[in-house]
Amino acid sequence: MARPREVLALLLDTPREAGTPAAAHARRLVADHLRSLDYRVVEQPFAFFPSSLNALPMVAAGLGWLTLIQIPLATVPGAPRWGALAAWVVGLAALALLVRGTALGWSSLGGGVRQDANLIATRGDAPVRRWIVAHLDTKAQGQSMAGRVVGAVVVALAVLALTAVAVARLWGPLDSDTVAWAAVLALVACGLAARGGLRGTTVGARDNGSGLLAALVAAEAAPAAGVGVLITGAEEFGLVGARVFAREYGPQLVGVEVVNLDTLDDQGTLYVVSHDAPGARLAGGVAAALGGVAPVVRERGQPLWAYVDSHPLARTGAAALTVARLDWGTLRLMHTPRDTPAGLEFRTAEAVGRLVATPI
Repeated sequence: MARPREVLALLLDTPREAGTPAAAHARRLVADHLRSLDYRVVEQPFAFFPSSLNALPMVAAGLGWLTLIQIPLATVPGAPRWGALAAWVVGLAALALLVRGTALGWSSLGGGVRQDANLIATRGDAPVRRWIVAHLDTKAQGQSMAGRVVGAVVVALAVLALTAVAVARLWGPLDSDTVAWAAVLALVACGLAARGGLRGTTVGARDNGSGLLAALVAAEAAPAAGVGVLITGAEEFGLVGARVFAREYGPQLVGVEVVNLDTLDDQGTLYVVSHDAPGARLAGGVAAALGGVAPVVRERGQPLWAYVDSHPLARTGAAALTVARLDWGTLRLMHTPRDTPAGLEFRTAEAVGRLVATPI
């Protein structure tokens, strides 16, 4: 029987972008390994729109057009006082709705449909009291996760600046220099957001090869019953697999523990991220159990810039959390071809996998 590290080595041979033959091959490798551990493995297929990653470039295009509209409305004396604010509010609301719909896969936008699947693995006949979750897929974009964090901050600042311009116009036309500063900030924000689309491939050693290793270690160390393993697909395309699982298994998740394992580098702070009161209570016990894994273990709520598989599962009534270890250096590698096994010993992933294998 192969050991988790041996399975991981095979998984890291190629990228695993959701909906591709490589992802299907990786899913078969994981399923075969879980079956060798006496798990019953069920595949849960679903369809998704890869165009969901067009949401960030859409922000760039929409913000650019709204900025162009604001310039004459804010500076021309003959324009209505309320024109800039009305155009800004309506345009920003429409853009937000369009971006949200794209990110959640409400429309293909001409990008076609892909097929992917979750793996649901259980042992014994007892109800599952803890789900161990990790996503299988990888993605590479025009900028790293660190770049998108910076981009999100700059976009937020640009929105605030343009809002201030629209409100200030109520008292009269603004001078061109004032509006120019806001426009330049918006231009920088557009440039950063435009790089958010798919570009290239990655083997995703940290995101989420490390989480997969932790899940496989937990599967091996778990008791014969009471622990299930969920390997989600298309997480990188809007948490699609987790949302599908939550929709179809929601009633069975009420009161159940969910531990999602996503990006477990060997450096940085070890975070235990929860979304609500039940998750926070579970996080206290998990953080205590993980106290010796890293020098700093911190409980926190979900950051605004990062959504993870535990989020839709928490909304079903489960006590759900995500365990991750990373720092700024990790963020600079994530979602780029540079996220390779180089410099990564997977010590954290193995330690976390062993410690979360048993329900509290």
